[in-house]
Amino acid sequence: FGTASLLEICRKFPVKVFLQISTDEVYGALPQGLADEKFKLNPSSPYSASKAGADLLCLAYQKTFGLPVLIARMSNNYGPFQFPEKLIPLFITNAMEDKPLPLYGDGLQVRDWIFVEDACQALLLVLEEGRVGEIYNLGGGNQRTNLEVTRAILKQLKKSSRLIKHVADRPGHDRRYALDSSKLKRELGFEPAVNFSEGLARTVKWYQDNRSWWQNVKTGLYRDYYERQYRQRLAMESSKTGKRKGGKRK
Repeated sequence: FGTASLLEICRKFPVKVFLQISTDEVYGALPQGLADEKFKLNPSSPYSASKAGADLLCLAYQKTFGLPVLIARMSNNYGPFQFPEKLIPLFITNAMEDKPLPLYGDGLQVRDWIFVEDACQALLLVLEEGRVGEIYNLGGGNQRTNLEVTRAILKQLKKSSRLIKHVADRPGHDRRYALDSSKLKRELGFEPAVNFSEGLARTVKWYQDNRSWWQNVKTGLYRDYYERQYRQRLAMESSKTGKRKGGKRK
């Protein structure tokens, strides 16, 4: 309803451009290859389905009312100031406090990562130079499994891999996302400037230098969210580990 309301307001009070920020999740899981902008929509979660619906609604307003719409489908962002519910800041901050890193399933889910500065630069380029009515994929070209990302974080912080705790996977957790962003490069000349190693190092350092910021964030309502999301999963994993160790002692 939010996107529909904004579109209707912009139809009544004309704007220069309406930029819809979407997600690579609208394409669904890809066993292999890359999804370009013409790839069929196959969302598999309520979140991605709502995003796919919003994208279609934007295109409908462009075709029906001539609203100057652009759509940017983003891969996973990371960098400074990211709220610690997300994988990278959650695992950085947990590792800094020697707390468990709750990794969903086997950790082999693949995501494409783009550093926040590159993401902002790409969005600005689409906003200023993109063709009305077009869709642009904004990927970083950095495909990594969640386990690879987790190990890279631990290496940066010189922490033990024993902090990794594999927990029950999320319902509807897609296995792999991968964007073809060649249209963005071809039409607008964009290429990410920050590779994953550099971006992760800068991100880790930011959280190290801004401990008071994220410690204040990880209180109150955040703590309630974390308990709901991970407490039972971590408890179940601890129980399984205890049983395995008990079996060995026998």
